[in-house]
Amino acid sequence: MSIQFETKETFNVPREKVYEGLLELDSAKHWMQGLVRIERLDEGPIRVGSVWKETRKMMGIEGAEVLKVIGLEPNKIQLYVDGSKGTSGKGEHFYTYSIKELGNATEVTLHGEIKGMTGIAKLVSKLMTGTYRKICAKDLDGLKNYLEK
Repeated sequence: MSIQFETKETFNVPREKVYEGLLELDSAKHWMQGLVRIERLDEGPIRVGSVWKETRKMMGIEGAEVLKVIGLEPNKIQLYVDGSKGTSGKGEHFYTYSIKELGNATEVTLHGEIKGMTGIAKLVSKLMTGTYRKICAKDLDGLKNYLEK
C-alpha cells in the first residue's frame, strides 16, 4: 500500500519558464523551503538519469535525500527518491510534476507517492501525509513567487 498526496499551484508565467524553473537547481536556494544545499552527483544538463543530493532543514533537523530524474517530457517531470540512500533510510518516493498551459497562466500539479514503508515508518508516514503535502505546496508557492518577480 502506498501513501499519496497532491497539490496544485497556478503560475502567471509561461509553461516553459515554470518547466525550466523546476529543473534549474542553482536557483532552488531562492525558493525552496529549508534548503541547505543541492549537490549534483553527475554533470551536464538535467536529463533522464540525472541525480542530485538535496539537503534540507525541517523542524530543526537536517535531512538529505538523493533524487533521480526518471521522466522528462515538455509537460511532465518525474523524480524518484530511493529512501535507502538518504536520511529516511527506507521507502521509495515518486514525485510527478504535471505542467499545463492555461491561456496566459500555467498550472502545476504535484503528485507524490511513497511506497515500501513498513512498521513504525509506515505509521509515521501516514500521519505525515498532510505535512508532506504542505511542504510541497510551500515549495510550489515559493517557486511561483520567485518566477513571477
